[in-house]
Amino acid sequence: MKTKEMKTPDSWIKTATTLSEALPYMRQFAGETFVVKYGGHAMGDAAVASKFAADIVLLKQVGIHPIVVHGGGPQIGSMLSRLKIKSSFVDGLRVTDGATVEIVEMVLSGSINKQLVSEINAAGGVAVGISGKDGNLMECSRVKRKARDPDSNIEKLVDLGFVGDPSRINPGIIEEFIASGIIPVIAPIGFGRKGETYNINADTAAGAIAGALEASKLMILTDVPGVLSKNGELISELSVREVRKLMKDKTISGGMIPKVETCMSALEQGVGATHILDGRLPHVLLIEVFTKYGAGTMIRAD
Repeated sequence: MKTKEMKTPDSWIKTATTLSEALPYMRQFAGETFVVKYGGHAMGDAAVASKFAADIVLLKQVGIHPIVVHGGGPQIGSMLSRLKIKSSFVDGLRVTDGATVEIVEMVLSGSINKQLVSEINAAGGVAVGISGKDGNLMECSRVKRKARDPDSNIEKLVDLGFVGDPSRINPGIIEEFIASGIIPVIAPIGFGRKGETYNINADTAAGAIAGALEASKLMILTDVPGVLSKNGELISELSVREVRKLMKDKTISGGMIPKVETCMSALEQGVGATHILDGRLPHVLLIEVFTKYGAGTMIRAD
């Protein structure tokens, strides 16, 4: 009897090799907590969102505890436009009055949060959506910023309304979810001492939660490859000292400043390492965690 010789396709070999290379990292990070900030325009891409959800479930399956904190700026802006509510920004933060904060909470805690929860559950995970108001997770103080008046050129203190900075994190509810095998999906909405609702920058919320949990990693997914040099080349790794130098010479500027500041604050609170990653890149989390060279920019303590 003749038998056909079995041939293994190259793609199978590559897949097996990749899994083998990932094994040491699976062992290294088993039992560790990762806080992942998911945001930017990639959130509006259904295919990217589906891959992101599958990657979060895979992290959970190999013993890592992912905590997802999501943004939703473009979606909030779209809803405000539909309702003909004008909106402005100061230093990248949306000025949030009483009418606006209701829309912000509806979009973040409602449609976006539940959609992301559904994606993760459909990928085989068990996710629960909450906001910073649930379980007294994130108590906030009101944010104020200095801005220069375009007419008088005088710097004034601007009240941003119901925009908050986390002043106290109660990680107990998150720890309960972790112990129960549940993936928390957190909308960046907090509360004040008088019960008022606050809109929190998602990067800031993720950094505060990572710090309170002393997470192994804080991973910020955004719309750029990471921190870029003056020549536009990706910088793969930076110390806090190097980050401050690049901020001083304005290599790091604009919207990247609050992201690196969040990373540095998280490191000061005991987070192991922080990463700024391109959320548009399929499976960027897996590339960063389970491969030798990773992706994006890692910021570490000095």
